[in-house]
Amino acid sequence: MFSRRDALKMIAALGLGSTALSSYAVAESFGGSVTHYSLTPPGWTPGLSLRLAVIADIHACDPWMSVARIDRIVEQTNALGADAILLLGDYVVGRRLGKLSTAISAGSWATSLANLKAPLGVHAVLGNHDWWDQLEVQKRRSGPTRAGLALKAVGIPVYENDVLRLEKNGKAFWLAGLGDQWAFWPRRSDYDDFVRGGKVGYIGVDDLPGTLAKITDDAPVVLMAHEPDIFPRVPERVSLTVSGHTHGGQVRIFGYTPVVPSRFGSRYAYGHKVEDGRNLIVSGGLGCSSLPLRFGSPPEIVVIDLGQEGNGTA
Repeated sequence: MFSRRDALKMIAALGLGSTALSSYAVAESFGGSVTHYSLTPPGWTPGLSLRLAVIADIHACDPWMSVARIDRIVEQTNALGADAILLLGDYVVGRRLGKLSTAISAGSWATSLANLKAPLGVHAVLGNHDWWDQLEVQKRRSGPTRAGLALKAVGIPVYENDVLRLEKNGKAFWLAGLGDQWAFWPRRSDYDDFVRGGKVGYIGVDDLPGTLAKITDDAPVVLMAHEPDIFPRVPERVSLTVSGHTHGGQVRIFGYTPVVPSRFGSRYAYGHKVEDGRNLIVSGGLGCSSLPLRFGSPPEIVVIDLGQEGNGTA
């Protein structure tokens, strides 16, 4: 996701010649908070009040995101009183961060996440690192992935271009899960075009039209998409898109994000975005990739109250 040049840009932006600043950035990566949004999207069913808790980008590894820390995140999330809990992918550690840490078995972190509880269930999509985790998956250009199998083994459904109709107090809504947009690296035969700045890049398993075609009535739709880059193509039919992936830039200085893993730069780096009446919320996530530090972008669990007026954070 992040190149060596990106890492150097981060370090330069932070001025990491300062030991104190470096220590603070590492310490912030171990923090955590709850960020709250309240909104009523256009077309939302009157009287449908829905609370969603969102967990993104865990990147499980020792010592940065241990099972004990995941257990605490689970406990904190369960206490939020969400109707449903959405897991937005990147459960495994990034390959570069893996040089600075020890990977945690998929069974261990999945068993911890299995303790998440909500009346309308826990629902998951995969992220790019979950696809990049295994070279054999990249070679065969298909799943299953280790992360996906681990989640399913503990009873957490994983959505890949699929939907589920749910109801609260007799009022329906749809939950849609998009396949990952960065699932596969470019093939070697594509590499020359890739490095020359051509159009060949990461290859996804996402199918937005196919996903939305499975919706059979006019109940509102919440779309789970690991990367926010899909948002310009999301139609008004979708009430809210929720994403992770960016880590809020992982380093954010007075709102400036030196490096964002998106072809749109900082446009969808973090927070609540509204374009043409369509709503996107991008979580800053919980873990780290490439470098085990955060600065100005602390780890967060996101709570979204839908069907309530106003918008804010807490």
